[in-house]
Amino acid sequence: MARSRSHLQQLAHYLRPYQRQVALGIGSLMLVNGFGVFLPWYIKLVIDDLSQNLASLQAQRIVLYALTVLVVSSLMMGIRIASRVWMFGVGRQVEFHLKQAIFEHLLTLQPSYFAQQTIGDILTRITSDVENIRRLLGFALLNLANTIFAYGTTLPAMFWINPRLSTLALSVFPVMLVLVKLTSARLQQQQLRVQQRLAELSDLIQEDINGITLIKVYGQEHHEQAEFRRQNQQLLQANLRLALTRNLLFPSLVALVSLSLLVLLAVGGPQIASGVLTIGDFSALTLYIERLVFPTALLGFTITAYQRGQVSLERIDALLAVEPTIQDAPTALPLLPESVRGQIEARGLTFSFADAKTPALDQLQFRIEPGQMVAIVGPIGAGKSTLANAIPHLLEIQPGQLFLDGRDITQIQLGSLRQAIAYVPQESFLFSATVRDNIRYGKPEAEDWEVELAAKAAHIHPEILNFPKGYDTLVGERGITLSGGQRQRVALARALLVDAPILILDDSLSSVDNQTAQSILYTLRHATAQKTVIFIAHRLTAVVDADQILVMEGGRIVQRGSHAELLADTEGLYASLWAKQKLEEVLV
Repeated sequence: MARSRSHLQQLAHYLRPYQRQVALGIGSLMLVNGFGVFLPWYIKLVIDDLSQNLASLQAQRIVLYALTVLVVSSLMMGIRIASRVWMFGVGRQVEFHLKQAIFEHLLTLQPSYFAQQTIGDILTRITSDVENIRRLLGFALLNLANTIFAYGTTLPAMFWINPRLSTLALSVFPVMLVLVKLTSARLQQQQLRVQQRLAELSDLIQEDINGITLIKVYGQEHHEQAEFRRQNQQLLQANLRLALTRNLLFPSLVALVSLSLLVLLAVGGPQIASGVLTIGDFSALTLYIERLVFPTALLGFTITAYQRGQVSLERIDALLAVEPTIQDAPTALPLLPESVRGQIEARGLTFSFADAKTPALDQLQFRIEPGQMVAIVGPIGAGKSTLANAIPHLLEIQPGQLFLDGRDITQIQLGSLRQAIAYVPQESFLFSATVRDNIRYGKPEAEDWEVELAAKAAHIHPEILNFPKGYDTLVGERGITLSGGQRQRVALARALLVDAPILILDDSLSSVDNQTAQSILYTLRHATAQKTVIFIAHRLTAVVDADQILVMEGGRIVQRGSHAELLADTEGLYASLWAKQKLEEVLV
């Protein structure tokens, strides 16, 4: 019961901004049902008049009867159309605003949330689930109101004509309601299973499209076809089970309603013969019973739409209820870009991922002065990328551990903090847009000459000119048409264009040849003297000119110093990594 109230409260919340349209829609439904009761009653009077006074009836009177029926029927049609426009319009507007709200909410969530969720499930919620809510607030609400008004206006008229005959004719309706009640729980479970199967299939499609190159390289097309067939078959079976339940329910409802007409004929015929019931009364009762057939038959569809909407409401509410774990603190203050010097300091910086047995960052202590170029090196899993993500506050770090220019970054507004940091992550993500638009993504108003200047600094300009349409070349989804090194340099150009005082490169030159990487780092060092540069590298030859090198292992900083100082410690991790890399170069 509490959950039902919660659903009703949520529906009322969605409908509140459109109270006027809902009121017009409901009001028009009341009006059309009023006409719907009047018309059979009027036909009853006409038939009785015709049967009793047919010989003396004038042609003008018959024409008046016909015109009245025509006018009332036309009014009913117009009003019913208006009610559908208003009610379905509310559903469409809720759909629009709900999609907007979900997307805006997703943008507030931390990156770790998306690492724990499947993209297919999120897409299903923002498309299929929102569509189900639209049907609930449009189709289901319209039919539910229409059913209530149809019964509320028709039953009194029927009982006024003949209470006993009306009761007998409606005696099958409780059976119908019991059937609906017994089937509704199964419909809800089956609909939920369909939604889950659809989400799984959507996730597989997206994953395979993103990994199409890998699938072809390893010749796994048949494997992926088999997996898609398996999941598609599961979705088919879920839909068939749902369809079977619906196809058993709805014809059964129509058949039960049709029994009312048989009862009416069986009992009402003798009453007409005995004079207890007039032909007009019988005709009106027949029309009233038929008037209840349509809303009763749609009751099953309405229940299905309600069950789908109920499931989707829970899924949407669960998504919107996720609180962003990284957001501005109540006391957070903005950071003026021109005031940023670029000093970064860690004081006992510690961070652990959920369910991890050991911390990814363990009591880090370091200080990076403004304008310094600092390299972070170490074996895989040492915590280098975690540290890179911590600086722009992409992780849920605790207050009092990481500082920018002496200010706790958890007390700096996220927007202004990230404007002061240009970050090139380990995976160079590109949008399905032109090269030009990808480079100026962080600065959409940038002029063409600025875009080209950033591309030259990233040593990608000559290659872009060789592309089919130069800077206007579409790079394809996730930059699939570019090589790994080209993607990295386009992403680097994007970061350089925003000209932030702090630049973080998370192993973003790993796919670039050594000579080009050295040239890029030389440009960063000499052309951006006022910029604090932090770069993570596995290729140690790229870090020899860094002002400071931090060596990490197991989430800790185990060594620090210049290249020469670290090599002097022959027992240290850096010297070991350097010797190993030099040996690999010789072997290659």
